[in-house]
Parts: sequence; structure tokens; C-alpha cells
Amino acid sequence: MRLLTGLLLTLCATLCHAATLTIDTGHGPRTLTTEQLLARPDVREISIPGDVSYHRTMPYRAVPMKALLDGVAPGSHLQFTALDGFTAEIPGSLVLDAHGAEAWLAVEPPGKPWPALGDGKPSAGPFYLVWLHPEAGHVGTEQWPYQVASVRVLGDPASRFPAMRPAPGLAANDPITKGFAVFQRNCITCHTLNGQGDAKLGPDLNIPHSPTEYLRDDMLRTLVRNPQDMRHWPQAKMPGFDRQTLSDADLDDLVAYFKHMAGRKATP
Repeated sequence: MRLLTGLLLTLCATLCHAATLTIDTGHGPRTLTTEQLLARPDVREISIPGDVSYHRTMPYRAVPMKALLDGVAPGSHLQFTALDGFTAEIPGSLVLDAHGAEAWLAVEPPGKPWPALGDGKPSAGPFYLVWLHPEAGHVGTEQWPYQVASVRVLGDPASRFPAMRPAPGLAANDPITKGFAVFQRNCITCHTLNGQGDAKLGPDLNIPHSPTEYLRDDMLRTLVRNPQDMRHWPQAKMPGFDRQTLSDADLDDLVAYFKHMAGRKATP
């Protein structure tokens, strides 16, 4: 028993020290370990009030995210992919020049794990994108990816996934156009649409059916605001989007986009 316990402790210690982050800015991927990140001269002790994932003030050892993106243009687009398949699509300008909002990569120290995110759940580690002064950059809750495994510079979703785009010729202030922007900011992290997208957590939102085809508008709004009010399921992963995160106007635009895309299904 003592030998088995020792082996388990050794394995745990190995895993704690084995966390790696892959960053690809377009010149080939590079891998950084927990130890390398914590040894950087720009690592800082920071305190995040009202942490989105922990819902309280949290202390972290963290590295300025933009310091890890040397040479990346503000007009670039960043994709943060988590261990569970969650993908956060974040404009490079939000990380590199957010007019006061500061993006930090929090690094979970080996042997000192952060608290679990809930009963039976892991922590937000090994890497977690957190923000100081997020209100200055209008940073949304979906732009706090945790359990980050990789960061890549890619084209924006509209260019990578043409089947998601609404019909050409719509004005920039058309509700459908604005709804597509809402979809990219809040939904693409977990869902595909018309079979396109990198997320692997939720179902496709247009094939075989758009949610607007089987839910009344009020029920769809209920689902978005608080999924547990629609379907009570303890294992559900979809978060609710309150009005601070998603305004009523944004939700109206999102529904308009879904209704529009219901008539633009891609051929399977």
C-alpha cells in the first residue's frame, strides 16, 4: 500500500509539472511549460476582483498575455482552445490594445492547484485568461477561457467559416448582421453552425434545425437567459447570459440571425 501511494504521489507530481501551453502566431507552434512561464521576469502577483469563473476575488501568478504574442498585429484574430474543446474567439486588439483592459495568462503553480470550479469539477488551470479592468474593453464572460491548452493566430470566424455568414448585401446596422456579431462573440465558443466551426461542446445551431424552428421566441430567450429554467439538468454545461453580458437588444439581434440562417442551411 505504501509503495502504491508513493507511485500515485509521484505520478501526481509529474502531471502537476507536465502542463504545457502551445502558442502559434503564424510562424510555427512553440510550447511553454508551467515552469518556464512562472520563471519569466514579467510574471506578477495579481488580484482579480469578481473573477468570472470563481465569482469572487482570486489571486494569481500571471504573465501579461500580450508579452507572449510578440510580433502579432492588433488587427489579428486569436483563438484560445481549452482542454475540453471550448474555443474562445477573441479579436487581437482586445488583448493587445484594449484601452485599459488588461489580459493576463494566469498560471496554476505546480503542487498548489486552484480551487475546483464546482463539485466533481477540476480547477480553471493549468492556464486561464483573466482580465484586469475588463469593463474598459467591454470584455464578455465568454472571453475568459480557462483550462487553456493552445493559443493560435487565425483568420476571424467570418472568413474561416463562410457557411455561417448571413446573405451578402446586408447593412452593417441590420439586426441580422449585428446578430452574427453576437453569435461570434457568445455562441461560437461551444457551437457550430451549418456544420462549420471549431467548437466541440454543444450541438449545431442550424442543422438539422435552427432553435427558432422548434422553440417559440419566448422559450428561446428563456433558454439563453438561464438554460436550467428550460431544461433542468444538473450536468448541463451551457451558462446563462444575463443582461449585463447580453443585452435584450443583442438577444433580439441573435434571434433575428438564427431565423435568417434557418433559410440558409448548408447541404450536409
